[in-house]
Amino acid sequence: MSRIGKKAVPVPKGVTAEIAGQTVSVKGPKGTLTFNLNEYVTAEKAEDGSIQVTPRDESKLARSSWGMSRTQIANLVKGVTSGFEKKLEISGVGYKAAVQGKNLQLSLGYSHDITYPIPDGISIVTPKPTEISISGIDAQRVGQVAAEIRDFRGPEPYKGKGVKYAGEFIVRKEGKKK
Repeated sequence: MSRIGKKAVPVPKGVTAEIAGQTVSVKGPKGTLTFNLNEYVTAEKAEDGSIQVTPRDESKLARSSWGMSRTQIANLVKGVTSGFEKKLEISGVGYKAAVQGKNLQLSLGYSHDITYPIPDGISIVTPKPTEISISGIDAQRVGQVAAEIRDFRGPEPYKGKGVKYAGEFIVRKEGKKK
């Protein structure tokens, strides 16, 4: 039995959730999101307005999809109410970031600047030249954009230079001995 899957997803005031077959759509103040459930689980609306996810049978696939499906629906509700945010930190001499129109300009020690086009539905803000804040209503897209920006120059283990998530711990290596 899934401990997470057993819990109902509460739907707050100002948010409407609709279930049509295997499609769950949630509409809130920040926008609308949909999620297609796989064939191993079902979702029903309870009388108190919450959403309950149940497996169709006791197969291993149904039980393993149960908790994940419930979490995906909970992320839809959280996304349309408060949204998601990831913060990145840039460390290194001369490394910086700036938003110019619909592009993110990155100077990361290469011979050229990197221009990253900001996708629709995602907002990127640079409060300082060494900080990047990525926000949006879809948790997967926010995480994907943050991962793509981090991949331009990931943190290296000797000096710790590069782009890292805020709060990420970089395991440092000892340099060469003479």
